[in-house]
Amino acid sequence: MKTENKKPETALFVKEIVLRELKHYLPAQAPLKDFVHHNPLHAFQHLKFEAGTHLASEAFGYKVALSIDEYRELYRIGHIREDVLNHILQQKKGAEASLWKEKLLLGQYECVPVPRVGALRAHWKKDFHIDLDSLVHPLLFRLLNTFLDQGIAAWKFPVAHKGFLASVRTLEKNGLFSLFKKPRARHLLLHSHCDIEKLLKILVGEESLFERYLYDQQFAHPGWSGLVSVIEDQPHTLLDHKRITLLELIQLELLLEIDALDFAFGEIWAPLGHKVQEKIPALFGKIAETELYEVQSLWQDALEWSFYDQVLEGLQSPSLEKPEPGPKSFQALFCIDDREGSFRRYLENMEPRCETFGTPGFFNVAFFFKPEHGRFYTKQCPVPLSPKHLIKESHSKNKHQKDIHFAKHTYSLFRGFLITQTLGFWAALRLLFSIFKPHLSPTTTHCFAHLDHRSQLTIENKDLAHQENHLQIGFTIPEMVACVEGQLRSIGLVKDFADLIYVIGHGASSVNNPHYAAYDCGACSGRPGSVNAKVFCHMANHPQVRQRLSEKGLIIPEKTHFIGGIRDTTRDEVQFFEEDNIPVDLLPPHQKNKQTFAKALAFHAKERSRRFELINSRQSPQKVLKKMKQRSVSLFEPRPELNHATNALCIVGRRALTRHVFFRPSLLSQLLRLST
Repeated sequence: MKTENKKPETALFVKEIVLRELKHYLPAQAPLKDFVHHNPLHAFQHLKFEAGTHLASEAFGYKVALSIDEYRELYRIGHIREDVLNHILQQKKGAEASLWKEKLLLGQYECVPVPRVGALRAHWKKDFHIDLDSLVHPLLFRLLNTFLDQGIAAWKFPVAHKGFLASVRTLEKNGLFSLFKKPRARHLLLHSHCDIEKLLKILVGEESLFERYLYDQQFAHPGWSGLVSVIEDQPHTLLDHKRITLLELIQLELLLEIDALDFAFGEIWAPLGHKVQEKIPALFGKIAETELYEVQSLWQDALEWSFYDQVLEGLQSPSLEKPEPGPKSFQALFCIDDREGSFRRYLENMEPRCETFGTPGFFNVAFFFKPEHGRFYTKQCPVPLSPKHLIKESHSKNKHQKDIHFAKHTYSLFRGFLITQTLGFWAALRLLFSIFKPHLSPTTTHCFAHLDHRSQLTIENKDLAHQENHLQIGFTIPEMVACVEGQLRSIGLVKDFADLIYVIGHGASSVNNPHYAAYDCGACSGRPGSVNAKVFCHMANHPQVRQRLSEKGLIIPEKTHFIGGIRDTTRDEVQFFEEDNIPVDLLPPHQKNKQTFAKALAFHAKERSRRFELINSRQSPQKVLKKMKQRSVSLFEPRPELNHATNALCIVGRRALTRHVFFRPSLLSQLLRLST
């Protein structure tokens, strides 16, 4: 990694440089307000693939490849072809190919890497026989939890308007009880600047080990440290803004460690560096070219090329499906999400005259959305984008259900006791009932509830002065034209328009998954794409937008009508928007298309059900669909769908390339899922 500043030649530890590099290697774990999948190896992506993965494995102990036994099992069952393996060995090892093949098939290797991170702090247990993590983390995490709380905790942090360390200092100064068991750490907090150099001098002693100690300490809880780092750099990721820095987290953790050691040994104990006799390897030092890494690389090459051959063979196989001549019965835009790809396959099989397209699920309209009764804006576009527009909801008829058992007053002494002794028994009975007969409840995260399909949206802006918090409310006509044109041209839909074009966002429902945002649309910052679909269809149906598009050579027939919708990928349901606005002559084909959607959803649910042991996939599609819907709201099911866990392939190209191909889940995808 390149850095602009370099350490002075006489300095072994420069706080600013070390903190900046530490933040680079920590996972960029943002709060789940705006969520999208993240590459955990982003700090190594400047390296070549093998070099980056090997360094990540050596430094942090990440599992970056299958085990040798897994590779051999894939070879045994034919997923790694012998001719491909022989070709790779001959190409890379030449005359020694047979020797290396014997190593690949019979060699014995220690496959569990011993990570470099943690090696220094491991001496607390080895030499001092004390587990600092178990003594420090429970209190540290409770303080972080409460300070960063976004309105869920029953007890609020008493001092939250200051920075993290300043708030903890005020709490310690004015509280009835101390966070510390011994006076030294308390005195350092209240009467010093808590310079980490001085704190590390007490704990570690040797300045040459300061940087390594901080890596060991922070990667003992990389999720928390990564979260704090992101909040420091991007405060807007929190709805209720809190001021906290990675430096403050480190300062407090160092103080708590000093206090734990003082409590265990008194104030006279040798720093950790004085006990370390052996040389600690550099965290990102040169990686030794071991035989194990070479064997894994050869196996991986053979696996990938065997897989590529299978894929290419499938793509090149002649299609039994002949395109239907004449106009399209309907066209549909879906997100490029893999769960939409399998559903599109069933839709095309049920109606060969339809045409489907894949595109990022925000449909080229980036904005913030404010529900009618919501307090905050939600981002409806990819996380890196910074929208300049706001869409507001009005005339919503949704009534959000509430459950008294989850209200904050249940935590109070008297009302909590009263509710427990009365409604508590009913809650136990209801819980028992929900186990045997799952159903939608106020605790269910239901993607259809993100937008009331009957509500109105402020989509068109006729006055640029119409703003809220420096956000333009709605889009002007030229902006609408740019959005629609960009979307249609990007997918190649510039002619041969069908009478009905569906724009279907996606989301998911779950009742027992704390990371349910991972199931929704990543292109919408981890939210359902319902609002985007409705906004885009309004733009595409707008007469003035159509007129200006025609002037640009993109002519949408007057009869063509866009219909928005949302698909629940967990429950295999589709909800359509503004059906009352569909022209009368298009209602009959729309009703027919709805039946096609319903049939495709049922068969898609039947395909999905094969991954779940408790569902009999041999039942009729309708019965299986009913079971899948029950599973989506079952308390015993934290993963009502497997999401992207079995992805092993991404194809970029026109739908005609893959429309006739079914890539079935294989042992390869199962092994990949287990490895993650």
